[in-house]
Amino acid sequence: MTSAPAQHRPHILLVAAPFQSHVNPLLRFGRRLAAKGLLVTFTTALRVGIRLGPGDGSSGRLRVEPLRGCGIWAPDDPRFRVAGNMARHVEAAGPAALEELVRAQAEAGRPVTCVVANAFVPWALRVAGELGLPRGMLWLQSCALLSVYYHHVHALAAFPEAGVAPGSVTLPGLPELEFEDLHPLLIYAPCQDLWRQMLVADLGRDRETMPPWVFVNTFHELEHATIEGLGEHLPVIPVGPLLEPDDADDDDDHGCTAWLDARPARSVVFVAFGSLVNNDSDEVAEIAAGLAATGRPFLWVVRDDNRALLSADALCFRDDDRERGMVVPWCAQGRLLAHPAVGCFVTHCGWNSTAEALAAGVPVVASPRWSDQRINARFLVDVHRVGARAPTPLTRDALRERVEEVMGGPEAEAMARRAARWREKARAAVRDGGSSDQGVQAFVDQIDKLHAGEPH
Repeated sequence: MTSAPAQHRPHILLVAAPFQSHVNPLLRFGRRLAAKGLLVTFTTALRVGIRLGPGDGSSGRLRVEPLRGCGIWAPDDPRFRVAGNMARHVEAAGPAALEELVRAQAEAGRPVTCVVANAFVPWALRVAGELGLPRGMLWLQSCALLSVYYHHVHALAAFPEAGVAPGSVTLPGLPELEFEDLHPLLIYAPCQDLWRQMLVADLGRDRETMPPWVFVNTFHELEHATIEGLGEHLPVIPVGPLLEPDDADDDDDHGCTAWLDARPARSVVFVAFGSLVNNDSDEVAEIAAGLAATGRPFLWVVRDDNRALLSADALCFRDDDRERGMVVPWCAQGRLLAHPAVGCFVTHCGWNSTAEALAAGVPVVASPRWSDQRINARFLVDVHRVGARAPTPLTRDALRERVEEVMGGPEAEAMARRAARWREKARAAVRDGGSSDQGVQAFVDQIDKLHAGEPH
């Protein structure tokens, strides 16, 4: 069956905040939509350091068109390095640049049918509304966190107050959450905090003005109780886990795949803390010593901006001695986690990393830092029982002990079996006809009907 020409297909414009952890899931969602025949354009204020992944050019059904002009900073502008400055700049310059992009797409014969923005770019949904375009939002984190924020923004539950006696809150479909699980979430940030203001703009609308499509990077089997509990107030569409495609390019993996190929099954400790966590020099030294003490091979991702913290004697092996371990500045984390040689993932528990660990079936050592990471760690360790909790910052003894607990302790095999079951459930969710695939297909069907009613 031959597909209709791209210009006659519905056109979805995806708008992301310029953070790698925001870009990745939205691009992956775009690939899912493109695979079902929609024309998809992805845009963000592109900056140095943002990786768009394999095959994301300006041709075919998935196109990349960075926001340009209207005062948008050049990708190498040093002001992009400060997250708050970047967000304020994009919020100020982004609307005009987005309007210009929508006009340019129409002039090129690709009129936009619908705009989908990730959370924390409320200005994109505002622009779409002003242009009369249907809107959707992709929530990048767990449905649990979405429920926490939504209940707080709309005062649907009594949350513990900061600085008073310890307290907790129980929300539909979630375990009881203590103040330590919730802090430091944006609900405790000052009202003038930029990110809090964006969150309220995203979620503070009444049901009539919320985007009709609220997608969540999760899957029904993982968070069914939370999804159902939130559904009374905010029907959400699980479309995850939004992971890297199986055919992701190996060319830029710094030899990680070949190194893992030579390691025994479930033998490697994989350590990565995402694109934003900065370990200080003391913690880097503790991690290095802790990895050495495990006696296990390891793959450690140390970003270029943190690499100077690796002292000459921080690691107990020479740079050219790769039998013991590898230190790399970047890797395709989701794909390497799924390698059979990986037996444990030491993680900050960001949602992308959490979803990737579950989808890969890898037990974790959880060392959360901020935002949703403590709630994610709570689910991984206490609810799903696929890991052990470590202190923050990490110490050498704690790291060694938790790695041993996860990889060789009395509960290690049970953790591995539970993790493997989550891997199968995650894969089933995104297969044709799976729970998340059904959500994507339902949206595509609605967009097709919407597009059919438009003049060509």
